[in-house]
Amino acid sequence: MATRERFRDLAELDDRLIGCRACPRLVEWRERVAREKRRAFADQEYWGRPVPGIGPDDARLLIVGLAPAAHGGNRTGRMFTGDRSGDVLFSALYLAGLASQPHSVAIGDGLELFGTRITAPVHCAPPQNKPTIDERDRCSEWLHAELELLAPTVRSVVTLGGFGWQSTLRTFSSLGWTVPRPLPKFGHGSSTTLVRDGAELEIFGCYHVSQQNTFTGRLTVEMVVEVLTAAARSAGIGTGE
Repeated sequence: MATRERFRDLAELDDRLIGCRACPRLVEWRERVAREKRRAFADQEYWGRPVPGIGPDDARLLIVGLAPAAHGGNRTGRMFTGDRSGDVLFSALYLAGLASQPHSVAIGDGLELFGTRITAPVHCAPPQNKPTIDERDRCSEWLHAELELLAPTVRSVVTLGGFGWQSTLRTFSSLGWTVPRPLPKFGHGSSTTLVRDGAELEIFGCYHVSQQNTFTGRLTVEMVVEVLTAAARSAGIGTGE
């Protein structure tokens, strides 16, 4: 977006988002991947566009990742859907009582998130899963608009990895939330509290559910469940608050 826009609701934002072509390198990459495909998915039609967030528009808990995977979200059109990272995340969400099923394979597979929305600072699949700073900054307008719409209900945020942690703090600061100084450092299990007009918002850090972390044992499903459970409790999900 060339200038910051305001949207009526998340549906309008998502509709506009999927037509974005602001980053030439990401547009070229996502569309090339969608044409060439991975052999295992050769018979499937790839999404090949920006991937919107998933979850209810009155979510109390927000999960912020990094960017869609080339053959996951960029293929299926849904965040963390159809790849190994998603297998870990949705298993943990199910065990924490935040998802209706422990897997997410395609749009229309029956998945429902409870009080939880998933989004990312970058909505297009980047080469080598590494968006540039310029691409992050261009896409930040979408995250800003999404968090602005969610502000009335969101009470806690889980960031998957340092990229999501930094983007989340930066965006909430731009929305008028007071972020502690010096800036809190990311770490698995870390947390910090933001304040605005007497309201509090707790941010939780979790290692990203990437294969690099999960295959090496640095991150387990149980570790993700622990963070999600703490965040859900902070958000008042399932507690009657």
